[in-house]
Amino acid sequence: VEAEVVNHSASPVKAKVKGTIENIRFDQTVKLAPYEKKTISFEPARYSVLNIKNPRLWWPFQYGDPNLYTLDMQAVAEGMESDHRKVTFGIREVVDYLTPEGYRGYMVNGKKIQIRGGGWADDLFLRESEKNLEAQVQYVKLMNMNTIRLEGFWGSSQKLYDLCDKYGILLMTGWSCQWEWKEYLGGKECDDFGGVKSPEDMKRVAGMFHDQVVMFRNHPSIYVWVLGSDKLPRPELEKTYYSELKTIDPTRPGLGACSNRKSENTGPSGVKMEGPYDYVTPNYWYLDTTHGGAYGFNTETGPGPQVPPIESLKKMIPADKHWPINDVWNYHCGRNEFNTLNRYINAMNNRYGRATSLDDFVKKAQLENYEAIRPMFEAFAVNKAKATGVVQWMLNAAWPKLYWQLYDYYLTPNGAFFGTQAGCKTLNIIYNYGDNNIYVSNDLYKPIKGATAEIRVFDLNSREVLTQKVPFEIGENEAKKVFDMPAFKDITPVYFLSLRILQGDGSELSRNFYWLSTKPDVLDEAKSEWFVTPNSSFADYTALSKLAPAKIETAAAFNPSGNMQELRVNLKNSSNTLAFFIELKVKGKKSGQRVLPIQWQDNYISLLPGEERIITARFNTDDLQGDEPVFEMDGWNVKP
Repeated sequence: VEAEVVNHSASPVKAKVKGTIENIRFDQTVKLAPYEKKTISFEPARYSVLNIKNPRLWWPFQYGDPNLYTLDMQAVAEGMESDHRKVTFGIREVVDYLTPEGYRGYMVNGKKIQIRGGGWADDLFLRESEKNLEAQVQYVKLMNMNTIRLEGFWGSSQKLYDLCDKYGILLMTGWSCQWEWKEYLGGKECDDFGGVKSPEDMKRVAGMFHDQVVMFRNHPSIYVWVLGSDKLPRPELEKTYYSELKTIDPTRPGLGACSNRKSENTGPSGVKMEGPYDYVTPNYWYLDTTHGGAYGFNTETGPGPQVPPIESLKKMIPADKHWPINDVWNYHCGRNEFNTLNRYINAMNNRYGRATSLDDFVKKAQLENYEAIRPMFEAFAVNKAKATGVVQWMLNAAWPKLYWQLYDYYLTPNGAFFGTQAGCKTLNIIYNYGDNNIYVSNDLYKPIKGATAEIRVFDLNSREVLTQKVPFEIGENEAKKVFDMPAFKDITPVYFLSLRILQGDGSELSRNFYWLSTKPDVLDEAKSEWFVTPNSSFADYTALSKLAPAKIETAAAFNPSGNMQELRVNLKNSSNTLAFFIELKVKGKKSGQRVLPIQWQDNYISLLPGEERIITARFNTDDLQGDEPVFEMDGWNVKP
C-alpha cells in the first residue's frame, strides 16, 4: 500500500497515517518539513498483516466474481483527523505471454483468457451520464464480451472504470493514436513513431502518461497499458513510459502498439491491426490467414456497417429522406473509404435481394448485421489455441451513425448485438464457415462431460433432412470438432441448421441457429485492401423470400420489481413451418417509441416447427416516462 502525504503548512508536522482493509489495520508515523511532499509505503515484508491468505480474487465475470475491497486511509496530526480517503481495489494477477507463433495473449489469475471486446467512443462533447454508462457496461456483459478497449485520452472521470470493476469487464486502456495521423501533423506523413518528436513534447506527453496511470492504476479491470495505437512511441519515449510503469505500476504489462510493430526496446508487439473495417462474408474469418482472420490478437476489426433498427433511422434521418438511400444517409457513415454503404448494400443485393422499401432494407440489414458479426467471434473461439483476442471496431456510438456499432446512439441494440451475444457464449456449439463442420468451444476452466451435440437440418420447406446426436466430452478452455457435416444432395437452395448442446438429462446447455446456402461465398483475396477483402461471388439467400408463413402464439406479462420491470414472453410456433428471425420489442403504448435501454435475454430468434420458448427482458420503469409498456413481435415470415 502506497500513499502520498503533503504538508501544506509553514511548520513541520509529525503525523500518523492509518490504513484499514476490512479487519486489517496498519499505520506509520511520518515527519514532514514545511510544504514537503513524501510517498510512504506499507510493504508486506514489514507489515505482515498485508500478506493476505486466500483473498477474494477479482475475476472477469465469466470466470468468477469481480470481488472488490475498500482501503480506508486516514492522516492524523495533533490528535485530529486531517484528511481521509477511501479507495476501491481488487486483488488479481495479470500477465501477458507469447504463443509459439509469437502471438501475444493475456492471463488473469493464472488462467488464459481470450480477449473479446469492442472499441469505446466517448459521448459527443465528452458528455457523461452515469446511468448511460451503466447501461452500456451492462450491454457488454449481456453480449458475453469481456473487454472494452479505450483509445485516446483516458478521461477525467472514474465512472466507467468503477463500473467495469463492479461488473467484471476488462479494460484495455490505450494512449492516443491521433498524434500519428497526418491530419494532425500539418498534412505531413509521420514516420514509424508518430508525431511526438521534440524533447519538449516527449517530456510533456510522458508527464501526462504518468498522471493518467497514477489516476487510474487502482482499478483491477485495467489489464494492460497500451503506449501507442497505430504506431509505436519513439524508442526514447517508450523507454520513459516503461520506466514510469516500473515505478508507479509494476502490476500489469504494457503494450508498445496495437499494430504489428517491432520495438527496439521490447521486440515484436505480438498483436495485429490488419482490418477488415468494411463488410466481409462469414467465411472470411475462418479462411483468411494473412490479414484479419482468426489467428493472433486482432486489436480492432469488424465487418463494417451496422445499420440500426427502423425506429432509430427515423430519428436520425428526416422523413423526406428515408428512402431511397441518399446523401443524408451518407452523412451518417464514415469518411474516406467508409463514406457510403455501397459494399454493404452490394452484399445485401447479391445475397438477400435488392431492398424494395425502407422496411425491407432494415429487415435485411438486421439479418446481415447478425450473420456478419457472429462468425468473427466464433472463428476466434474455434481457433483459440492460436487466436488470443479480437476487438470489434466499434462497440458504441458517439452520435447517430450507420457504421461500426453493436448498439446505436439511442442505445438500441441492432442485429449485430445479438450476433455477438450468440458468438461469445462461454460454452458454444458452432458452425465453421471454413470447413463446414460443427465445433464446440468451451471457454470455462472446467471440463464438460456426458454432453450431447444435437444437429438438425431443415430445408426451406421446413422438412427435416438430418437429425444427429453426438456424445462428446471437452476439456477446459478447449475447442474441438464434434461432427463432420455431410454433403446434401437435392436440398433446397437455402436450408437451416439447428445446433444444441444437451446434458445427460436432456436439458439444454447451449444453442445456435444458422441459415445456409448451397451456393458458397467466394473471397477474392487478390483484391484485398487494408480495410476489406471483396468477393468474386456471393452466397444466395434470395429464396428466403419464399419461406411459407408461420404462426406464433404469444403470451406476454410485465412484472414490476422495485424500479425495474421484467417482461416474460412465451412464444410458441404452432405451425409446421419454421419461424425465421423474429424480432422482439418493448414500446410505450402512447409514444410508439422503443423502451431503452433494455436487456433482452435473446432476440432475433428462430423457432422450429412446434417449438416453444420463454424469453425475458428487463428495463427501468422510469424509461417508460409515464407510459404503459406493450410487447411487439415481427419476423421474416411471421405476422406482426
